[in-house]
Amino acid sequence: MKHKPSLSDVMTSDPQTVHLGQPLSDAYALLESHPFHHLPVVDGQTPVGMISSTDILKLVYDVESNDDRMLRTMLDHQFTLEDAMTTDLVTVRNAESVRKVAGHMSSGDVHSVVVVKDDGTLDGIVTSSDLIRQLADLL
Repeated sequence: MKHKPSLSDVMTSDPQTVHLGQPLSDAYALLESHPFHHLPVVDGQTPVGMISSTDILKLVYDVESNDDRMLRTMLDHQFTLEDAMTTDLVTVRNAESVRKVAGHMSSGDVHSVVVVKDDGTLDGIVTSSDLIRQLADLL
């Protein structure tokens, strides 16, 4: 019989982050060059927002450019990280259950949950992809 997974079994520990005040193009570059779609925004070590590929795409939807450098410049001149990020974070403590995280995501409105330590600093992130991978391992 397989064991019941803990949150640490499912979450991405020490995820890539961007810091509040960094240019939006930094977030864009990270999202474009890595296989993840959600990027926590931190102030120090405290999560204050989340930015996704979709958030940036919404900003540049009407921009017609094949020039990546021009797109990054436009992002930084017209928008800030705070313009694009979601500040309504769903957070859980690192001692919470995987079931609780899955419950937050079951509505379909949330695709990532921020995991915090007892002091409120970032510990990790759980995405819908992480939960699906865990489910596949259990089957």
